[in-house]
Amino acid sequence: MNVFYNRQGVGDVLLVSLKPIQPDQRAFEKKGDVVRIFDEKTGETAGYNIFQASTYHHFDGNGLLELNEELVSVINNILEKNGWNETIEVDLSPKFVVGYVKEKKKHPNADKLSVCQVDVGTEVLQIVCGAPNVEAGQKVVVAKIGAVMPSGLIIQEAELRGVPSYGMICSARELELPNAPQEKGILVLSDEYEVGQPFTW
Repeated sequence: MNVFYNRQGVGDVLLVSLKPIQPDQRAFEKKGDVVRIFDEKTGETAGYNIFQASTYHHFDGNGLLELNEELVSVINNILEKNGWNETIEVDLSPKFVVGYVKEKKKHPNADKLSVCQVDVGTEVLQIVCGAPNVEAGQKVVVAKIGAVMPSGLIIQEAELRGVPSYGMICSARELELPNAPQEKGILVLSDEYEVGQPFTW
């Protein structure tokens, strides 16, 4: 789940994104100040647009809001006040974490891609990576599913040349770190970092 608020750019609308959906499958229904966006085929909720958001709560920020229990509770209260009986449950675990590349194999269908098994502390993720410098034994920054990159890109499950990928191994440039090198390559961390710890910058 990601929540966005940009009063100057979008207006007094809280944008709640729960899952990606194909544009041609989007359907909408409105109750009060809330529009539910859902998958027409499956009926699954993809998100909500909450209009006149500031009449319900003061939202600080301009863009992606920090997700916490209070914000989730506020959104659920707004949904209930507008006649929705759906309750949003959210994974509040960090989306940028330190990972350890346990294994790197050549992608079977692409010369410049590698298939990596990356330990992120709570699980091992398969991540397809195109960086030329990725190797087994490295500690790296992993953007997990649901992470929002500084560019605005939301990390989703993907399939690259037929191989599933569940996250992204990040470069310093993708994280927009100061003085990030411009050449292609992931950010390799020093050994002092602990696998699974949140990565903040």
